[in-house]
Amino acid sequence: MFEKSSGEQGGVSVREVCFLVVAYLSGSVLYARVFGLLLTHKDITAGTKDGNPGTANAFQHGGLMCGTLTLICELLKGFLPVYLYLQERSPSGCPAVFALILAAPVLGHAFPIFYGFHGGKGIAVSFGCLLGLYRAYWLWAALLLAAPFLFFSLILCVTPHFYRTVWTYISSSLLMFLIPAKTVWVGMLMISGIVLLRLHLSTEVREEMQVRILGIHAR
Repeated sequence: MFEKSSGEQGGVSVREVCFLVVAYLSGSVLYARVFGLLLTHKDITAGTKDGNPGTANAFQHGGLMCGTLTLICELLKGFLPVYLYLQERSPSGCPAVFALILAAPVLGHAFPIFYGFHGGKGIAVSFGCLLGLYRAYWLWAALLLAAPFLFFSLILCVTPHFYRTVWTYISSSLLMFLIPAKTVWVGMLMISGIVLLRLHLSTEVREEMQVRILGIHAR
């Protein structure tokens, strides 16, 4: 699984194009909106502070069932395209194509074709994409995203969430270089770029960034 096949010449196959399209379309389904409408019969992002069709608003404004279903599906829509692609290819097999497939669900979530290219931040689907690598690198890739998130949430506490997300993805992109596959690092750079661009385009009011060390305000 982890070696490049002798017949592989580095070109883009029909299979890979299909995975790219399916991965993007998979990401383009915003489950917070889907389950919000099915379970609460309303747009759960309406009137929210950030207007983000993501897991946090699904829990907060749609309830436990809506949030749980949204979280599971957001993870799966990133996990499945990456996992299924790796059944016949390795992260080192087709560098550029694999990096694009790794990032495509996040691109779909941030700029979904089904919703006029106006989507969410892509945090849950990012974890899903990285969890899809588990057969190649166990859970290291997902942990290298989770670790900065926990660090900036519990130790060097950065608020509001907007800035915590920015520092988390920048740090994770640097840490991902520890994984011995450049394609994973490039894919994470793409994911981070998409998330940061979505944050930049967000219309939410940006409060002043505050930093606390274990709950103590940093001066």
